[in-house]
Amino acid sequence: MQIRLKCTCREEECREWSIIELQGVVESHPSLGEHLQNLEIGRLCCVSEGNYTFTVGYHELSGTKMALKKPLVVLKKKKVGDACESDSSDSSGVELEVIGIIRHRILFKTRPKALISKPLVKDKKNLNDLKS
Repeated sequence: MQIRLKCTCREEECREWSIIELQGVVESHPSLGEHLQNLEIGRLCCVSEGNYTFTVGYHELSGTKMALKKPLVVLKKKKVGDACESDSSDSSGVELEVIGIIRHRILFKTRPKALISKPLVKDKKNLNDLKS
């Protein structure tokens, strides 16, 4: 089978993507089922050049940006062929369109830091009033 690769942009104009690499497993709530598209799992922030934080719920991870040895391309699969020719399997082809290039990864290799707020401390005066 022949798969044609289509790139309508120049390499400089392709959108830059990055891979986020985590240690462990990110699990979704069972009530979501298979509906994971456009699911927001956390917040990624650039702290300084090359250093990032990723906040998921009450956990914060620290990571660094690293270059990949070999860049990767992000492809979108399209079917090509006329509707009248679609009856025969040989005439319908597949075309892959380049929609992005991945040159970097953001690696989070340390354990997450727990983000716990301090408990509310009541005044001693109010506690003494309660005892009397």
